[in-house]
Amino acid sequence: MTTTALVTGASGGIGAEVARQLAATGVTVVVSARSVDRAKATAESIDNSVQVLPVGLDVADPESVQSAAAALAEEPGRLDILINNAAAYVDWAELASTADLDAARTVMEVNLFGGWRMTNALLPLLRRSEHPRVVHVSSGAGSHDDEQFGLRKRHGAAAAYGISKAALNALTSTQAAEFADTPIIVNAVCPGLTATYPGAEAMGARPVIDGAASVLWAATLPDDGPRGGLFRDGQPIGW
Repeated sequence: MTTTALVTGASGGIGAEVARQLAATGVTVVVSARSVDRAKATAESIDNSVQVLPVGLDVADPESVQSAAAALAEEPGRLDILINNAAAYVDWAELASTADLDAARTVMEVNLFGGWRMTNALLPLLRRSEHPRVVHVSSGAGSHDDEQFGLRKRHGAAAAYGISKAALNALTSTQAAEFADTPIIVNAVCPGLTATYPGAEAMGARPVIDGAASVLWAATLPDDGPRGGLFRDGQPIGW
């Protein structure tokens, strides 16, 4: 039976490229975005095998997530791979001492609770799969050990973003421990600094295709693959 994947936040960037790479392996890919039209544009840019979630998906909105889960349960009626890619835009200059905590809460709702909410809502479908995979698209910015953008390397900048990704990494570990005796494999992936916005190349960003390949690795792990880690290009990053 064909493997089916859902990619959130697939209106462009990493999400759209992950969808393209998954589709190229023969996976049935369902793309989603807050705007159905933008999800359709992604699907059309890949090929006609890519399906579109028929409802807009805002991972910060519990009702939206439940509607998406219901739509997926109806068609295609199965799920083997969940790519929690949707993420919030952030103020890269923000410091913890001067942060707007309402804005920080919004970032947490998407970057942490969004993936948590999606995983819980889709667990009934994932439990039916023989080889279920959950991939949280995280960041080395939520790691102590990332040598370029880790928590100790940015002088406190991008506070809400780094904290939200550190929390997502903790969620990954916690979920993996819960599902240790089941087929569900949960991991977090840092795609690295990728060229998804103007000026990124000047900062040393790599092509989106490379960042997406890092996500693809975790989405297609064998049954004896690693669990509960943070990885970039298939290599673990210390938290």
